[in-house]
Amino acid sequence: MRTDILDYLQQDVYSRCTKPTNRFGMGCYYHIEAVVKNGELLAEKYGADKEIVMIAAWLHDIASITDYALYEDHHIHGADIAYDLLTELSYEQDKIELVQKCIKNHRGSKKTDKNSVEELCVADADAISHFDSLPSLLYLAYKERDMDIEKGIEFVKGKLERSFNKLSPESKAYYKNKYQQVMSVLNQ
Repeated sequence: MRTDILDYLQQDVYSRCTKPTNRFGMGCYYHIEAVVKNGELLAEKYGADKEIVMIAAWLHDIASITDYALYEDHHIHGADIAYDLLTELSYEQDKIELVQKCIKNHRGSKKTDKNSVEELCVADADAISHFDSLPSLLYLAYKERDMDIEKGIEFVKGKLERSFNKLSPESKAYYKNKYQQVMSVLNQ
């Protein structure tokens, strides 16, 4: 396990998230951190290469936090940034390619084939991470979008429902209780 790279990426992502140019604020860091944690769990559960999954998880939104203009195609730009960073860190080229594929195919809103268990782990970890960063979603609804209580709750519930529905069938079964618990809190 290349803990040197994982430690570097955690610090680099944190640093990028603290910059005023990051339009997503620190909530994005907590989202990425949740993707890493869920990715690690899913890698263990599905027998994926944990190192690839965790590195890709740290880098999956790197383009968005670096330059908001890259947001629409952040999965493509992020793979390019990952290549440059990982090459500088002397990571093996064949592993860089696997990380890039995970980043390119992590978005549930873009219909792409997940050709490896590592790609599936990163995509599912990204989708489920919204359940771990509920305060960020509430902040987005109430502070950034100035919604009233009812509209904010519906916005957050809709986001979480879409995220849950993006999961693979195996991960839906694995995270069903988490989904039900969070939704029951929002339905009160």
